[in-house]
Amino acid sequence: MVIKFGKWLTRHKAVVLIIAFLLLIPATIGYVSTRINYDLLSYLPNSLETVSGQDTMVDEFGMGAFSMIVVEDMEKKDIVALKEKLKKVNHVEDVIWYDDAMDITVPTEMLPDKLREGLFNGNATMMIALFDNTTSADSTMDAITEMRGIVKKQAFISGMSGVVTDIKNLAMAEMPIYVVVAAVLSLLILLLTMDSLVTPFIFLFGIGMAIVYNMGTNMVFGEISYITQALTAILQLGVTMDYSIFLLESYEANKVRYDGDKNRAMAHAISNTFTSVTSSSVTTIAGFAALCFMTFKLGMDLGLVMAKGVIIGVIVCLTVLPALILCFDKAIDKTTHKNLIPNLDGLSKKIVKGWPVVLVLVLLGPAMYGNSNYEIYYDIAGALPQSLDSAVANKKLEEKFNMNSTHIVLMKNGMASKEKSEMLKKIEDVKGVKWALGIDSFKGVSIPSSMIPKKLESKLKSDNYEIAFVCSDYKAATDEVNSQIADINKIVKKYSKDSMVIGEAPLTKDLQDVTDIDLVNVNYVSVAAIFLIILITFKSILIPVILVMVIEFAIFLNMSVPFYTHESLPFVASIVIGTIQLGATVDYAILMTSRYHKERVVRRKSKKEAIDIAHKTSIKSIMISGMCLFASTFGVTMSSSIDMIKSICTLLSRGAVISTIVVILVLPAMLTVFDKWICKTTWDMRKIDY
Repeated sequence: MVIKFGKWLTRHKAVVLIIAFLLLIPATIGYVSTRINYDLLSYLPNSLETVSGQDTMVDEFGMGAFSMIVVEDMEKKDIVALKEKLKKVNHVEDVIWYDDAMDITVPTEMLPDKLREGLFNGNATMMIALFDNTTSADSTMDAITEMRGIVKKQAFISGMSGVVTDIKNLAMAEMPIYVVVAAVLSLLILLLTMDSLVTPFIFLFGIGMAIVYNMGTNMVFGEISYITQALTAILQLGVTMDYSIFLLESYEANKVRYDGDKNRAMAHAISNTFTSVTSSSVTTIAGFAALCFMTFKLGMDLGLVMAKGVIIGVIVCLTVLPALILCFDKAIDKTTHKNLIPNLDGLSKKIVKGWPVVLVLVLLGPAMYGNSNYEIYYDIAGALPQSLDSAVANKKLEEKFNMNSTHIVLMKNGMASKEKSEMLKKIEDVKGVKWALGIDSFKGVSIPSSMIPKKLESKLKSDNYEIAFVCSDYKAATDEVNSQIADINKIVKKYSKDSMVIGEAPLTKDLQDVTDIDLVNVNYVSVAAIFLIILITFKSILIPVILVMVIEFAIFLNMSVPFYTHESLPFVASIVIGTIQLGATVDYAILMTSRYHKERVVRRKSKKEAIDIAHKTSIKSIMISGMCLFASTFGVTMSSSIDMIKSICTLLSRGAVISTIVVILVLPAMLTVFDKWICKTTWDMRKIDY
């Protein structure tokens, strides 16, 4: 069946290429039309109270996000004028300040002490901007950008919406650089490892088309995260390059076999590649698919896009790439040169020994300990360059008002005024809480209830809820603030079970709780899935154990480096790296083991001969694959200033190198030591002499 398709393709290569180029048009449109989500907190499950509370804010108050605005060295009348300008910005629901409670001619001394301390400090004052949509909505980010243009250097706009806006601007500026650097480094690797000057360009062009198809079809999801957008192109480039190499090697071998008949050679190359590539890609797809089991929906976002990318990569490799190679076959032959990689048989002979097993035993303990004890951080804003507008604004907020985070208490209506006051008083007594302000906070000895403007009351009270703001001395994503939020929640629930504590810090606390569980679950799922695939492939009990153990050892080594270098990792990196490295590099081990299995079963070679042949014939392919994955990800490490992306790519590039070394060095030793038991536990090796 595949042979027939291969023969048809070789006769209609021009038609295949025309269709492929035409498909780039809708793919490009889909690519441009797919919305990018820059708020990682939005991927938390809707079942969480902190998430549903954000929707309640929109439904009840017509707002979902807010920002604290610090204004310095301005007269009250100028502040009022600035406030009015900001209120006119599209999607700014309202701006709350001192003049909402009383006329600016009234001395600030008439305000209650904690309210005055919350809004004024020396030459600085603070306003609260309310938006009509959620933190990461396009309309909110557009509003932030416009507001920054209005305030210029007169004021500083803090808050998570500002952080998300900065991430968007930074990612859009850096994304093209990631792709260019990854492509250039991959091209360099291919030029050094391929024996033709034209082949690397054909490979990159074919994979580039597959990437555009993949990114274009993301339109069916509606939106993808900026993490997914940044990683998809480079990961797809790194993990699917093998397929192109398999096709070309098979084509060149079949040209010799069929006396230079190119069409026949390519038809058989497509058939051969279909078998090897489809089986090889299954483990990679399984690794990415495991991410879909995360409760934190960013995993599903990345997992689905990358699994789809691998499938599209296989399809392009079996359709578009053969047509390209046939069209440029003469150019490939004319630019053929002596292979720059020397014969590695001598190196292979020195490596294939049993001693690396001892090395594993020595390093396994420290690797496992480091893998279990590296530090993880959850502070999204803190990982960005501190020169960004949002970082400068948050610093101003900390310096002027000693505010590091602000929580919102959504108080369910039905509570008596006395109960609300008692609740806020108890919240203020919680360690690290600077103040808690609600509508009643505007009442003081000099201000009767009747003087509180209805306009202000309508901003902070709806038919079902009332808003109170809680100022914390602690930064989001710290143990101190997490403990504080837990204490505040107990107080709030004691007075009203239907009331909620929401905001950036509570969301981040839930993020930590959710992803801690995901880290364990995803690793279990990926290991189980890939173990099962290898078990079915080889019909063996011990082979999947050995291969998974070898790659897991490489993962432990990779993930232990941050512990011993005292480097903290973003929570996303800690979750996704294990399953991606396992899925992307276990193919190296499968390649060598497949040849060992073939030599033992089909050609009845001895243990030593089979392992020697397997190592010699696969070492070059494994090195090229590892170098391609390293090149595509290391470029991002060098060029990214977003630590969330940079850390993932640093781990991937280092993981590619470590997996390559471990497979080349350790796997032959494992096969040597356990050959007897492999034969006993593998279906078609049971009768082999050992």
